[in-house]
Amino acid sequence: MRKNIGIIGLGLIGGSLGLALKNNNHKVYGCDIDSNHNKKALELNLVDKVVSIDLMLQLCDVIFVSTPTKTSINIISNLLDNVNEKQVVIDVGSTKSKICKELKPHKNRKNFVAAHPIAGTENSGPEAAVAELFTAKKIVICNKDESSSKAIASTLSLFEQLKCDVVYMEADEHDKHLAYISHLSHICSFALGLTVLDIEKDEQNIFNLAGSGFSSTARLAKSSPAMWESITMQNKENLLPAIESYIKHLNQLKKDIEDNNSYDLIEKMKKANEIRKIIKN
Repeated sequence: MRKNIGIIGLGLIGGSLGLALKNNNHKVYGCDIDSNHNKKALELNLVDKVVSIDLMLQLCDVIFVSTPTKTSINIISNLLDNVNEKQVVIDVGSTKSKICKELKPHKNRKNFVAAHPIAGTENSGPEAAVAELFTAKKIVICNKDESSSKAIASTLSLFEQLKCDVVYMEADEHDKHLAYISHLSHICSFALGLTVLDIEKDEQNIFNLAGSGFSSTARLAKSSPAMWESITMQNKENLLPAIESYIKHLNQLKKDIEDNNSYDLIEKMKKANEIRKIIKN
């Protein structure tokens, strides 16, 4: 069934949603605080039309919010203040605990679905959008019981068209796990980038010597600073212990190297190899 879809925030995730949903014959309306993003989204055919949020509320059956997490709470709250009983608001940000806590008492909480596509690249902006971004990826729906069955059904119908796999999780659990498997890796990549830039002043040498190992590890340092500042601050209570644990292990490896302790160094590396059980590829 063809729906009118609204998307607030036309970067990588919002733009990719627009492309994928347009490919499934939905009418897509979009808006972004950045006028250049609006212009580019139209040029790239990510949306059918750019409209105001007020007009989006009049036209759309479903509205996705794909903005930095520190701004999305106010946007969602304002949307829920004005939705009719049939409209659904879906958040697709990377942190969920604070949003779910603050919106729980809202009179129209049942119209809201807290979702997180485990999909993305290090690139940002409308130009980074790809229609197949969500294909065969997981999308987490948090605190499902706080949404109405109709809102969940409408959301699942759209996610099925995106060809992704839906899983359910509580918001606090989601944020704790994401701190370790996603947010920490981005912080580590930013730190690696800063470290290499501090030491290696000759950029040509970096270009000449950077192999696949460095490229894959540092790739995330190219991610959007605005987005990741928002994510790290929203999830700091989970991220800070993750960083402390990482520093602890880094210091242990450093000490083994200082002490020429090859045996313990190898044992730690063997232990780390067990990550293969989680990372299959």
